[in-house]
Amino acid sequence: MKKLVLIGNGMAGIRTLEEIIKRDPSMYEITIFGKEPYPNYNRILLSKVLQGDSSVEDIVLNDYDWYEKHGITLRKGEEAVEVDTEQQIVYGNKGEAVKYDTLLFATGSNPFMLPIDGADKEGVIAFRDIQDCETMIESSKKYKKAAVIGGGLLGLEAARGLLNLDMEVDVVHLPNFLMERQLDEPAAKMLRQELESQGMNFLMEKQTVKLRGKDRVTGLLFKDGSSIEADLVVMAIGIRPNVQLAKEAGLEVDRAIVVDDYMRTSAPNVYAVGECVQHRDTVYGLVAPLYEQGKILAEYLTGDKKSLGKGYEGTLLYTQLKVSGVDVFSAGEFVDKPDTKAIRVHDEFEGIYKKVVVRDNKVIGSVLFGDTKDSPRLLDMMKKGQDISEMNKVAILPSEDHSAGAESPVVAMDASETICGCNGVCKGDVVTAIKEKELSSVGEVTAHTNAGRSCGGCKPLVSDLLEHTLGEAFSEADKKQPMCGCTDYSHEEVLEEIRSKKLTLVKEVMNVLEWKEPEGCSGCRPAINYYIGMAHPTESDDDMNSKFINERVHANIQNDGTFSVVPRMYGGVTNPEELRKIADVADKYKVKMVKVTGGQRLDLLGVNKEDLPSIWEDLGMPSGHAYGKSVRTVKTCVGQDFCRFGTQDSIQLGIDIEKRFQGLQTPHKVKMGVSACPRNCAESGIKDIGLVGLQGAWEMYVAGNGGIDLRQGDLLCTLETDEEVMEMISAYMQYYRETARYLERTSHWLERLGLEHVKSVVVEDKEQRAALAERMDTAIAQFNEPWQQIINDGKIKQDYFEANVTS
Repeated sequence: MKKLVLIGNGMAGIRTLEEIIKRDPSMYEITIFGKEPYPNYNRILLSKVLQGDSSVEDIVLNDYDWYEKHGITLRKGEEAVEVDTEQQIVYGNKGEAVKYDTLLFATGSNPFMLPIDGADKEGVIAFRDIQDCETMIESSKKYKKAAVIGGGLLGLEAARGLLNLDMEVDVVHLPNFLMERQLDEPAAKMLRQELESQGMNFLMEKQTVKLRGKDRVTGLLFKDGSSIEADLVVMAIGIRPNVQLAKEAGLEVDRAIVVDDYMRTSAPNVYAVGECVQHRDTVYGLVAPLYEQGKILAEYLTGDKKSLGKGYEGTLLYTQLKVSGVDVFSAGEFVDKPDTKAIRVHDEFEGIYKKVVVRDNKVIGSVLFGDTKDSPRLLDMMKKGQDISEMNKVAILPSEDHSAGAESPVVAMDASETICGCNGVCKGDVVTAIKEKELSSVGEVTAHTNAGRSCGGCKPLVSDLLEHTLGEAFSEADKKQPMCGCTDYSHEEVLEEIRSKKLTLVKEVMNVLEWKEPEGCSGCRPAINYYIGMAHPTESDDDMNSKFINERVHANIQNDGTFSVVPRMYGGVTNPEELRKIADVADKYKVKMVKVTGGQRLDLLGVNKEDLPSIWEDLGMPSGHAYGKSVRTVKTCVGQDFCRFGTQDSIQLGIDIEKRFQGLQTPHKVKMGVSACPRNCAESGIKDIGLVGLQGAWEMYVAGNGGIDLRQGDLLCTLETDEEVMEMISAYMQYYRETARYLERTSHWLERLGLEHVKSVVVEDKEQRAALAERMDTAIAQFNEPWQQIINDGKIKQDYFEANVTS
């Protein structure tokens, strides 16, 4: 078996290996020298790590299992320091010598650091690797003022991340507008306005000449004599190909390692791909051309050299990305020139700017800001050199229909048009994979086709294509519906982000997911708070400021501005002492009405807001949570002890259930009923969970609803013992908690998931049922019952109500 050595464990080199392994997995024994102590990761998404959107694990492209599976020796944290091209040996910095038959340089680039006074001070860093991210995160814990030199893509992403770390950020940029390599001036102006609204401060046309400070940087001095303070300085002004090792090995190097169309260098059996490469006088810094190079090289190394096909001919440069929450696309020649004409759409109300540049009746460049749905079609027109002389010029940039039912542009795309530019995946590739592999999610499409694997900008198109291809099989329930107007994320996506990124604060979720409204709204804040508590029961605190007023004051507001107070009576059972307390409170506070509720409780109606703390103190009873998105009541009949038809002890079981689950937060209110016989006096058939006693068994009905959408409960299962009942309720309730959308009743949830599916999880799968019940135990054990925050031994905590009743 031949020996292949790869110098560099980055995206371009590893993609080349993936392509080689796909064609001939047994051709090479592979060794990799990787300077960083990590497996191959997505450098494009480093900004997501800095911003808190992703962890290091999230951006790993190939984990250690992948290397092991393919028999690859990864020398992580080990740098190649010498190459002998005559003996064909690579030497590592730890003394190892590795022979090769084929050598691949994929050494990437180094960040460019301004050669100015003070650049070597502590607190002056680049933004290029995971270590840089970790340095910024640690610095934010001690320091609060940062400066980013460079208003290009990398600098703006670094600035966004530092804002998320609660640092004040100045962006210093020498040109007079941002991202001058990707945007024209009108688009850059719109971007600046958006970023300023997010908290960035821009210092344009400023040239840094010195970094102040003794050991650690304390500020920046500019050429015009002005200055600013800064505890952290991030240089994000560009990259330079990493070619030192190649030079020392005797390879031909100009601005980068010179290669031909088959990625061959000047030395025999030595090849190069990626940012360290110069092909036809061009050096590329974007991922799409690097992957194209890797594919060409893999074909060359594994194919028949006598019948060489067309090699690498260069790449049309384009950028498609999301800059701090704004979609951006640019390609080709987008700057106006005397011999060009342009088609423009500029909608300041929607924050959309589109420009298409035409020369000789061909599209040669484009800038899209705020809406990039037309990018695949425009890119395809540029690549093909399509003649547009017969086209209506207005049709090149059709006005967008932003309505919910608007057809996605992916529908009209040809099968050959590119969906994912980074990985060279066309529409036909995705459609074929969906049909042949029976794919049903964006994640599955990415796993099988690589579409969306790099920058992720094409994932909305992949989702649209998935829906279009599956047709009726793509359930309405699976369509992405934003949680609210503050975000484009659905409930499911928000929950997944909270889980995967271990987010534990409402504000943290909004920052990480780039909420459109920084403070959120009354729709999303309670939902986020619920998802955090459900996903991380042992690591999060209930955010009372993100709850509805009823939940904050433990009472239901009425139409006249007064409140109703409902003390808890387990199973609807009370005693003379409790009744006297309630009567005394009703007299003392001149309660307008005392009403027996449908849930077998007493409701004190017409209570003034300022009297709530004193009423709860005088009652000394726990809240019945008549206001909560939680278990409210467990209604019971009198049961076998008193009723001649009763077959089971409904009262005791009802009390036990209520005490176990009281106050537990759920997606919506949950009502239960326990009836001792099929006469169903506790109305168990129309409860979220209803139990009906038989001789020696309990029937468990679920997803009933006695409200406007009247729904009879479905029989879930029959259980013999009270212990089995408790386990089944725990598993069913936990599955509802984990998979329902916030404010989705059990009736709607069950209809969405299907009764048979829920049965398969909580009834038929014993292991999964036990796991769900165990997670419920954890939630109950860790659940900081809101009532216990405000009352101990009947004594009210006045500071709680002073904080919440008055808000």
